[in-house]
Amino acid sequence: MKAAIYTAYGPPEILQIVDVEKPFPKDDEVLIHVRAASVNPLDWHFLRGTPYFLRLMAGLRRPKSTRLGVDVSGLVEAVGKSVSEFKPGDEVFGGCRGAFAEYVCAPASALVLKSHNVSFEQAAAVPVAALTALQGLRGKGRLQPGQNALINGAAGGVGTLAVQIARSLGAQVTGVCSTRNLEMVRSLGAVRVIDYTRENFTQCSQRYDLIFDLIGNHSLFALRRILNPNGIYVAAGGPTCRWMITFLIRSLTASLLSLLTSRKMVSVLAKSNKSDLTLARDLLESQKVVPVIDRRYKLVELPGAIRYLETGHARGKVVITLDIYGDLS
Repeated sequence: MKAAIYTAYGPPEILQIVDVEKPFPKDDEVLIHVRAASVNPLDWHFLRGTPYFLRLMAGLRRPKSTRLGVDVSGLVEAVGKSVSEFKPGDEVFGGCRGAFAEYVCAPASALVLKSHNVSFEQAAAVPVAALTALQGLRGKGRLQPGQNALINGAAGGVGTLAVQIARSLGAQVTGVCSTRNLEMVRSLGAVRVIDYTRENFTQCSQRYDLIFDLIGNHSLFALRRILNPNGIYVAAGGPTCRWMITFLIRSLTASLLSLLTSRKMVSVLAKSNKSDLTLARDLLESQKVVPVIDRRYKLVELPGAIRYLETGHARGKVVITLDIYGDLS
């Protein structure tokens, strides 16, 4: 089978599409015939091995794992002997390691059935982004119906889902994005859209019950000022050039600031969660959430897909389709 691998750290061009042995599922795993996968910032950071402390996990001199990709959708090919929830032929989606391949094994606990009215591409666009949005908005943010929520970075992969999820929870949503994305974000359900190239939302009079920050481009003190009493700020991202370093520093600072006031400042990193993934599936099936897919690439075009996502200008998600098998919908 074909799979994308990398044996050294570097730019997207070092990725190779090669023949590897087809995997066999362990007792608690499902073998998936991949139909689509999506690209996440995590992929290019592991590919480049930056920031460098990430290599403590991934491998100091060269990557321990040569495979990339975590979001996947496809058809169940086989199941391990302990798996009773799925059977061959089922359409599933969820998370795994090495999704950029024709076949991949994933823990059954990290998968859910895909609804027939949702395409493989749409399903592959959801797992990491939807879990981040749900765990940030519902979990850390405790978002309630009628509350005012601001989403900074509303046009990105997580942001486009967060706008729709917040709206489905009954919130009044304000989205922050660039000029070219204003109408798109408004169409997703935002009642107010702020063009960050023309207006600094931290200097406005509007106050919010929840700020879901996917960009990290304003000071925490400025953000705290526009929270309502007992409001919550949730950090879920930062500048791509510094990624986790900035995120970790902001998370620590936010925790300290929370000790000084009733306004809480917390952070979220998405964790695999069957319940949240099932809720994401239900939102997709009911069409309360419709993933925005910016561009589609073939597996052999994966380096270009990662490089495009690195620019920071993708609208919604970037998806890899394994269309050598025909229609993916």
